Amino acid sequence: MKTLDLFVVELEKQINDTIKTDSGLELYVDSKWNEFKHRVTEGPVVCAPMKFDTGVEPGDTLYFHHLVVLNEGQVLTGHEKHFLVRYDPDQTINNQAIAYKSKKSGHIYTLGGWALLTPVEQDEDNEAKSDVIEVVKLSESPVRKARIAFDAPWLEELGVGTGDVVGIKKNRDYEITIDDVKYFRVRAEDILYVEEEVHNG
Repeated sequence: MKTLDLFVVELEKQINDTIKTDSGLELYVDSKWNEFKHRVTEGPVVCAPMKFDTGVEPGDTLYFHHLVVLNEGQVLTGHEKHFLVRYDPDQTINNQAIAYKSKKSGHIYTLGGWALLTPVEQDEDNEAKSDVIEVVKLSESPVRKARIAFDAPWLEELGVGTGDVVGIKKNRDYEITIDDVKYFRVRAEDILYVEEEVHNG
């Protein structure tokens, strides 16, 4: 199978409707209680777009936007378990392919303008602040702080690299889970600023 500008992934189901306890017991959950959280957002790659050099190979794991499986899903006609994932390296808003994990190396790489970030907890944020005492908190900040988890060429162009703390709009901190780790999937253009280290002395 070959495609020009789409990924194709194979999915057994569109909703994660089971959970496993620490003892290995499998339980069924009502996915309609929080459908967004339970949507499948990863799957093995059947084929990658020929038009672009993505580095993705068949068998790699692709992490994608939840819209791929929304309602009936973007099913490939005639292949009920194969789903289409749009890829646009120039317009991130049109790019549903967020990242992939190489089957050969196990490394994770972001795709087409997406960034994966880990949240900066409040306690960690407080440690980085100056000695100014906040007497009154008038309102909650509209900015959420997070840390860059993986390098990407489009982040390097912004002068941002792995480990840097950046500010993003709070309504842009959509969660995605990869290997049991929760990340924020954020478009590069939604990064508002990068913090610089302050050296006291």
